[in-house]
Amino acid sequence: MNLLLGTKIGMSRIFDEDGKVIPLTLIQSGESVVTQVKSTEKDGYSAIQVSHGVRKNLNKAQKGHFGDAGSFRYSKEQKISSEESQNVAKGQKINIDFLSLGDIVRASAISKSKGFQGGVKRHGFAGMPRTHGHHHVLRHVGSGGQRFPQHTLKGSRGPGRMGGDRISTRGLKVVYLDIANNIIGLKGAVPGRKGSLVEITKLSKK
Repeated sequence: MNLLLGTKIGMSRIFDEDGKVIPLTLIQSGESVVTQVKSTEKDGYSAIQVSHGVRKNLNKAQKGHFGDAGSFRYSKEQKISSEESQNVAKGQKINIDFLSLGDIVRASAISKSKGFQGGVKRHGFAGMPRTHGHHHVLRHVGSGGQRFPQHTLKGSRGPGRMGGDRISTRGLKVVYLDIANNIIGLKGAVPGRKGSLVEITKLSKK
């Protein structure tokens, strides 16, 4: 079991022993709680459901599902082996104790939504030249068709909605831990806006 849920606080920086600046993203973990344990015999596969956050208004189905474990806003599932499921129980709390400095993790979150954007911002197109009669077309993407089959192919890059996708960043190093306040510091940038849910999965120890 190596799944932890947290809330993105923002970015900061620390200094190492040599005085070198290390940029990091701070994540408030709090306490994640196991709200369901799935087994191969009953559900067809082994997995755990981890919940995080506080939600005031729950419907009857959610109240019955969570039971006495609490009132949660987010729930995520992770597959585990049948042997690991024997050591996990509903209501078990997951802290950041299983992480240590130097661990390599994967952080997943929903990226910032930026609405409808053009090809220059969305895909990094160069746009049109600024001279030789090009007027008011500096940020156009140019022709999107071809001689055959006389229509724009599906999947072609162009203007459209940008962001709001699930992004996973691998290889992030744990460089800061505040066990008392359940705060994790990951080296580098983590997808998502401030206050968004972040899933942290431990990959290995460097």
